[in-house]
Parts: sequence; structure tokens; C-alpha cells
Amino acid sequence: MQIYQVIEETITKPPIPHEPHKQSLKAWAMYCLRDKGFMVVYAQNADFAIETKGKDKLYFKVSNSAEDLDNSINWIVWDSATKSASLIPQK
Repeated sequence: MQIYQVIEETITKPPIPHEPHKQSLKAWAMYCLRDKGFMVVYAQNADFAIETKGKDKLYFKVSNSAEDLDNSINWIVWDSATKSASLIPQK
């Protein structure tokens, strides 16, 4: 579970703020994770994946709403009211 703590910290205290009018949430999240040293790779059934040292992959999707999210995948959700991102790990 430690990797999820690092990911959550990366998106809640990002190296650059998310500015929806300048970049997509997906591009911003991928940039922040790469900046932190994560290996962000292509994923066929998700927005992107993070490859871990054991060559396992954690799959992520991004959303601007925390409603009706699929529990079988990790989510990075942008809350435009609080202008903050959050991580919702898969169940």
C-alpha cells in the first residue's frame, strides 16, 4: 500500500498546479507522476499505467467527477470546486 501513499502525495502536492484550461487531467497526472520518478506507460483499457519495480502494472483512469466510478481500477479524480485532485484506489 505504500506506493498508493506516494501517488496520492504526488497528486495532492503536485510539482505544478492543474490548470484545466491549459492541460488535460490525464496529461497533468502523467506529468506529475513522471516528475516523481514513476515509469508511466501506455495501457490499453485505462488512461495509463504505472510500472512498478517488480514489473507489475497499476492501471489508472482519470475523471472530473467522483460519481459512478468502476471499482476495479484506480482513479485520479479532479474536484473543480476545491481545485484539488484525489486518488481513489481500486477495491
